[in-house]
Amino acid sequence: MFAKIEWYSQAKNIKLFIMKSIKDILPWEERPVGCKDVMWRYSKNPIIDRYHIPTSNSIFNSAVVPFEDGFAGVFRCDNKAVQMNIFAGFSKDGINWEINHEPIKFEAGNTEMIDSEYKYDPRVTWIEDRYWITWCNGYHGPTIGIAYTFDFKKFYQCENAFLPFNRNGVLFPEKINGKYAMLSRPSDNGHTPFGDIYISFSPDMKYWGEHRCVMKVTPFPESAWQCTKIGAGSVPFLTDEGWLLFYHGVINTCNGFRYSMGAAILDKDNPEKVLYRTRPYLLAPAATYELQGDVPNVVFPCAALQDGERVAVYYGAADTVVGMAFGYIKEIVEFTKNNSIL
Repeated sequence: MFAKIEWYSQAKNIKLFIMKSIKDILPWEERPVGCKDVMWRYSKNPIIDRYHIPTSNSIFNSAVVPFEDGFAGVFRCDNKAVQMNIFAGFSKDGINWEINHEPIKFEAGNTEMIDSEYKYDPRVTWIEDRYWITWCNGYHGPTIGIAYTFDFKKFYQCENAFLPFNRNGVLFPEKINGKYAMLSRPSDNGHTPFGDIYISFSPDMKYWGEHRCVMKVTPFPESAWQCTKIGAGSVPFLTDEGWLLFYHGVINTCNGFRYSMGAAILDKDNPEKVLYRTRPYLLAPAATYELQGDVPNVVFPCAALQDGERVAVYYGAADTVVGMAFGYIKEIVEFTKNNSIL
């Protein structure tokens, strides 16, 4: 079905190497003295500036994964014409990045129809024998693009997952009951003033169905920071309590949309069931680079690296730069359970 199956053995070996070494290479900074927050910002944020490559106007909402002896990523880089596209990049430490100066050129994967007017807000995960990328793909409006790669050099684009309009497509890192699973947020063709998180399933990464609502926005009096729209953020990962998902929530204020980050725990075998969900946010715009930029007041998580004990979250800040935040998984899980809106 998919091209380049001969890469399977090599890719599998790479994955085994990653699993052995992630504790040693996970980017990390301890909680600052006196900080009581469950998650904290990297002291040297932003890790990627808006002009990191010669053509960029901004670099944000990007995704990274362990790869070989370091990390690889797919980055949203809007150029100085504000054309939106995604670029590959590599890093030894997950903090200092070398991002390609040209956008990813896709070859045909499970379809010859790989039209795209724009690409933005990628996510990346390993499933079985390859890395899968999802992004918001411009095809008569925003929908969810899908592609795979074995080496972050050649990329193979597949069928769009859904009809327009949809955003925030986030794959689970393993099959659920024998099927691929993806979270997404049906939307409109503009700056959507609504949005809930849904899950869909596929037997082959081409045909998607069994769409179910997972999480809806909260009532304003209950948790206003997530009362306008919500969307899946980083790829979920398993904990003892279930799938830990970082997501963004939005409130429409007098100053426009304000994006913050929360967490939810989904049932391991039935992830359309939400077990716990934070009433308070974990991270909200407060630092200068989150408050000021092309789109002020934005914290938008897109990736999470974790070693079973610690997690490093990558997030877009003010739609302009990339920041990092850290936390201990056990503390985040306990915070989510003890402060759940459910």
